[in-house]
Amino acid sequence: MRKKLQDRIASFKDATLIKEKGLYPYFRSIESAQDTEVVIKGKKVLMFGSNSYLGLTNHPEIKRASKNAIDKYGTGCAGSRFLNGSLDIHLELEQRLANYVGKEAAVLFSTGFQVNLGVISCLLDRNDYLILDEYDHASIIDGSRLSFSRTIKYAHNDMDDLRSKLSRLPADSAKLIVSDGIFSMEGDLVNLPEMVEIADEFGANIMMDDAHSLGVIGFNGAGTASHFNLTNKVDLIMGTFSKSLASLGGFIAANTETIEFIKHRARSLMFSASMPPSAVASVIAALDIIEREPERIDKLWANTNYAKKLLLDAGFDIGHSNSPIIPVYIRDNTATFMITNILQENGIFVNPVVSPAVPSDSSLIRFSLMATHSFEQIEMAVEQLKAAFVAVNVNLLNVRL
Repeated sequence: MRKKLQDRIASFKDATLIKEKGLYPYFRSIESAQDTEVVIKGKKVLMFGSNSYLGLTNHPEIKRASKNAIDKYGTGCAGSRFLNGSLDIHLELEQRLANYVGKEAAVLFSTGFQVNLGVISCLLDRNDYLILDEYDHASIIDGSRLSFSRTIKYAHNDMDDLRSKLSRLPADSAKLIVSDGIFSMEGDLVNLPEMVEIADEFGANIMMDDAHSLGVIGFNGAGTASHFNLTNKVDLIMGTFSKSLASLGGFIAANTETIEFIKHRARSLMFSASMPPSAVASVIAALDIIEREPERIDKLWANTNYAKKLLLDAGFDIGHSNSPIIPVYIRDNTATFMITNILQENGIFVNPVVSPAVPSDSSLIRFSLMATHSFEQIEMAVEQLKAAFVAVNVNLLNVRL
């Protein structure tokens, strides 16, 4: 390896320093299915770090559908959707998803990340503008970097700043606002009604990233636009399958002309192998369950509201979350790692979020709920959180003692 690149790689010490302190919290090996309880190093641990909001990843009906698809179609498609990798079940799922989120058409991608890379990078030209929330997901940011258009960010969920930024742009340019529906770390919900008013005022289009919204909000979990009854005002709806839909992959839904354009312009679609049949069948089965058992979403929200009450009553700072993603702010990177480590030792799995993913004074524990959690499990987790804060000498109001 050439010396300059070798030196750059050798200078990366971030992970090593955390490992030397015994606090490294990433790439933890789980020895069981994703469920409310998992096994790590032979020990049972309560899972409060999963995106399986409806608790479907270990559902027997979904596992059976996945196995049946392998028996019929094999383990992969051996090509891209554009060429030899389109199965009849890909087309079936695309129509199901379009109907689910209230659009004319949809197209599947191999991952949610690839959706944002491909769609955002292909839609706009050099004289156009992408307008992004500063807290948008990394896949949206990376998609903007591949676009020839100009990118402008506005302050998080700040509609006054969005209006100000749009007011300075040429009236005759294409403008696409891209936002998370539910923000993946903060857990708050986009102010879509006001965003729609602003978009109408300045002739902008809207793309909504519903990765963390599908199965969570809206009619039968149809997402953000459905939640606000504004489906006809949102031009593109993106979603992923690795969360409520218990699989892997992603999609974009829009009118037929837009989907046809994307199918022939999005490079991450055209030059990537298509979703394996087992994953497609899993999503179809998950949609069947969601539509048949809407009480799962009710239980998810009962768990969410119960956890929020316990956390707030205990004095934790949970920001402005109004979703099953609850940030527990610590505001110190080292303390966040220490608390995460103590929690796992005491049987609670959570995710630490530190800089540069968030500002260093906004480090947090990402505490997420599933419909299949019991109230007793939630109570146990909150009690362990309180004990961990005490052990690390951080009080519940995030003031160092």
